[in-house]
Amino acid sequence: MSYSVGQTAGFAGITVRTLHHYDEIGLLCPSARSRAGHRRYDDADLDRLQQILFYRELGFPLDEVAVLLDDPDADPQEHLRRQHRLLTARIERLQQMAAAVEHAMEARKMGINLTPEEKFELFGGDFDPDDYAEEAEQRWGGTEAYRESQRKAASYTKDDWLRIKTEADSINARLAALMESGAEPRSVEAMDLAEEHRQHISRFSYDCGYEIHRGLAEMYVADERFTATYDAVRPGLAAYIREAILANADRMA
Repeated sequence: MSYSVGQTAGFAGITVRTLHHYDEIGLLCPSARSRAGHRRYDDADLDRLQQILFYRELGFPLDEVAVLLDDPDADPQEHLRRQHRLLTARIERLQQMAAAVEHAMEARKMGINLTPEEKFELFGGDFDPDDYAEEAEQRWGGTEAYRESQRKAASYTKDDWLRIKTEADSINARLAALMESGAEPRSVEAMDLAEEHRQHISRFSYDCGYEIHRGLAEMYVADERFTATYDAVRPGLAAYIREAILANADRMA
């Protein structure tokens, strides 16, 4: 039994373009072709695709996924053991986040505005807002955008910050997926996501016009801290987002 590229994409809930990209980079090459030259996937291909999507869900870049799947010393049982370890770690992390959200819900119910440390405690990592607060005030303290951002931030509760971060992560993930699919940063899809990025900033921080957005785009590649943040999602994403933002600003000019 073999399946067309459209059927395979439908089974996996991904796009045909993604399958084409996986084929082009040698990550998932179909086992056969029809007489007309169309891709045909068999059950072994579907098994490999399932493994690819599992590792991608856990945040592995495609080059690392290829190394894992093509490791000659790894048998199917080892993949299962690795996946079990990764899933266990993910479950523990989600349980911690669920507990934090419950705490935030209680805090909001009681009308409590949490401290910056509490706001970012939910997300883990080494982020400390105090490390950036003084620098931000020095650079932008005299602007209305800074004052508007401070006013909004002061009113947010922990679940507000969770919602803000969740939306931002969604935008970044979709941009990374678009980049991975081979779409150009000046494509309509990438520009639309850049516009969503701009509106997200305007909604939660300050009125982010297109010139301000251009400035942010340049900062994402000029400031290594921003570059590292975006490139941790996918290598090269900071430069990709910069190009998409600039293209969107040009489109709206």
